[in-house]
Amino acid sequence: MKKTNAMRLLDSLNIKYETKEYECDGIHLDAISASLAANINPELVYKTIVLKGSSNTLYVFVTPAEFEIKLKKAKELTGEKELALLPLDSLLKFTGYIRGGCSPLGMIHKYKTFISDLAQLEDKIYVSAGQRGTQLYLSPEDLRISCDGEFADFI
Repeated sequence: MKKTNAMRLLDSLNIKYETKEYECDGIHLDAISASLAANINPELVYKTIVLKGSSNTLYVFVTPAEFEIKLKKAKELTGEKELALLPLDSLLKFTGYIRGGCSPLGMIHKYKTFISDLAQLEDKIYVSAGQRGTQLYLSPEDLRISCDGEFADFI
């Protein structure tokens, strides 16, 4: 398996992780579809959402696949008056990743990262490895450490 930036980051920090590969058809790119294709409990799969604030600052939110971000809570966390999804045509430019393969780890720039506090209820969770068809399985605390993130309530 080819190492992704996310895997290289974890390796450099000596953080243990497992990988799970699955068939990705390039059409069904959401986290729920990934969990079904990988035969993983969807409650353990977390998606990476990049939001852009009115100040033009980007923020990364790592949220359970089955939940949506509450923008009011996200605005309170970031101090932004407005937040919107980063347009898909800008995702690669600002993160180094594409839709369906966006990892919260190893982005080309470092962004403030918020991880759903629900992750702390699990021993390990899945996040994208940074390429379609591959998930990383690691502890929420190791994820927090490796992306210099913080646990927060935003769903």
